[in-house]
Amino acid sequence: MTGGAGERGPFGKCGDWAELLRVSALFTVPGDALAGAAAARRGPNRGTALAVCASLCLYEAGMALNDWADRDIDAVERPGRPLPSGRIAPAAALTAATGLTAAGLLCAAAAGRQALATATALAGTVWAYDLGLKNTPAGPPTMAAARALDLLLGATASAGHIRPALRPALRPALRPAALLGAHTLAVTTVSRREATGGSSTAPLGALAVGTAIAWATTRRPAPASGRGPEAGHRAPLAAANGATTPSHRGTSAGDPAGRTRPVGRIAAVAGVGLVGGRAGGTLPRSVPSRGAAVGRFAAVAGVALAGGYVATVARPLAHAALNPSPYLLQRAVGSGIRAMIPLQAVLASRAGAHRTAAGLLALMPVARRLSRKVSAT
Repeated sequence: MTGGAGERGPFGKCGDWAELLRVSALFTVPGDALAGAAAARRGPNRGTALAVCASLCLYEAGMALNDWADRDIDAVERPGRPLPSGRIAPAAALTAATGLTAAGLLCAAAAGRQALATATALAGTVWAYDLGLKNTPAGPPTMAAARALDLLLGATASAGHIRPALRPALRPALRPAALLGAHTLAVTTVSRREATGGSSTAPLGALAVGTAIAWATTRRPAPASGRGPEAGHRAPLAAANGATTPSHRGTSAGDPAGRTRPVGRIAAVAGVGLVGGRAGGTLPRSVPSRGAAVGRFAAVAGVALAGGYVATVARPLAHAALNPSPYLLQRAVGSGIRAMIPLQAVLASRAGAHRTAAGLLALMPVARRLSRKVSAT
């Protein structure tokens, strides 16, 4: 055979693999682990990096496995895809899916047993979706569960070994995982008819879900559990307010009677009292509260990020609702996939990880530019 795809061999070219693996959607993956770490009140660490690697491997495994499982359907609906066009051999795609799954599980195992258990559940969900559940009513919920598990993978890997007494620290990650899953459910429902066209019901439903998610992300987050980075600042505040325990009482210097005084009260008088210009243990009311300023900033940032998320999904979904053609449905799905980035950013910001949120937003223009060359769907 001369010319054509036959000369490319069973492993294809880099561009063919980039198309098969949907590399333009790859930038939506790291934010799952980072948002999970933020929700668990952990800064990015070694476990977070391992979770990102595991997520990337499992995501790409799902892309390769998806096209391998749909190669006969794509031969009719999308004959130009890498597998039905012969640019990549089906056996090569299946081998890649298997190898990437194994690599993802190894990365998760390096982060701890809890991370490995979560990654195993995630890998099982991905394979079950691609091999049997995709075209059933359970398809969209299964995909939503996979994305939620990806966020929880970031939380468990970042927290490291979790003793039973500390497991409640991961509970704050359940709510952002549910919101990310709800978004995925809506986008997946729209994608089921992107090749043939459909009705306006799915785009309208996705638009309503996106609006509800944006509203939910602007609600005040639950208070920190005390195990996060902010926990170290609470003990001095408690001492300054005179909080005492039997172990915090001692003999004051120069007290011949040996009477005991609360150490916290002494600290309040010696420190806070001098700074405030009064002998009491409280700050004057004229001094602005740093916590209140941080809270106002977080509220404004959350609203702005939620607005960016809605702006990313609303217009394409509205166009698809007015004209549910394959082209507009595919555009809506692509925008919905990219919208995971601002959604991850607002979830991280809710947990106080504002730098993480800013870093995630920097991925948006890269993902948008790459999607013009390689489709995310």
